[in-house]
Amino acid sequence: MTSLPISTPIYARAFGKHGYLGIAIMLISQILMFAKIDPAYSWFTPIQWTGYILFLDALRLKLRGESYLLHRTAEFIFMLLISDACWFLFEAYNLHLRNWHYTNLPENLTVRILGYFWAFATVTPGILLTSEVLDDLGFFKKANVPAVRITQPLRWTLMTIGFLFCLAPVLVPQHIAIFLFAPVWVGFVLWLDPINYRRGAPSLLAELERGSLQKLLSLFLAGLICGVLWEFWNYWASSKWIYAVPYFNKPKIFEMPLYGFLGFLPFAVECYVMWHFALSIKNRWMPNAERSR
Repeated sequence: MTSLPISTPIYARAFGKHGYLGIAIMLISQILMFAKIDPAYSWFTPIQWTGYILFLDALRLKLRGESYLLHRTAEFIFMLLISDACWFLFEAYNLHLRNWHYTNLPENLTVRILGYFWAFATVTPGILLTSEVLDDLGFFKKANVPAVRITQPLRWTLMTIGFLFCLAPVLVPQHIAIFLFAPVWVGFVLWLDPINYRRGAPSLLAELERGSLQKLLSLFLAGLICGVLWEFWNYWASSKWIYAVPYFNKPKIFEMPLYGFLGFLPFAVECYVMWHFALSIKNRWMPNAERSR
């Protein structure tokens, strides 16, 4: 199925039917969750995120004339896999840092693992599609700064700092590492974005070189939107995560300490950078595959 020409007026583009399915999924599962009826009660978070992603993709079709599900299916499936891989990486960090844990998970190990894969697969699409919809709606379109000259020494400096940020938390004792998840949220951005820039993949450094802050700010807002939704939907669910950060635990909004919502801003940037890093590798090995616009 081909996408609509970008010149097609928005009023002439249809909101995808799968978006109505997404809205129905979110509304029905919300009702079933409050009634404590399974599977919505136990699987509430991944169900809600599935509905939300369907809604965003249909809205993207309306705004941009293109859908990941309908027009870039292989790339969307790859995005789900990369989302799983990235979040399992963060779960590996958490084995040492112990900043969160899960409660009321299914006792059956196979079902539990399937739940992990389903929930983790929604993370990157949720963030990136939210950001793309914000871009399509014109958010931060005029957020410009003087162009930044991206030099090789600057790139190597950022990469070195980023690599050290990623490495340090796993090398120190656990009683120190518990304080160090912030460098993890920032480290992969500093490490991988200069590589994306060098490869010609979408990167925030390239945006700065053009004097544009639109993508950075839309990712920040997408992170905040998705962070609120994650915490809201997690709070009511039976199977859920609980934070164990060692400082400033109050006040809380849902399960998250208030200051913790700031972490969703760099996390959204990290999802963007890690996704384009993975996609650039895929496109090098499969040059005829679908490419990101």
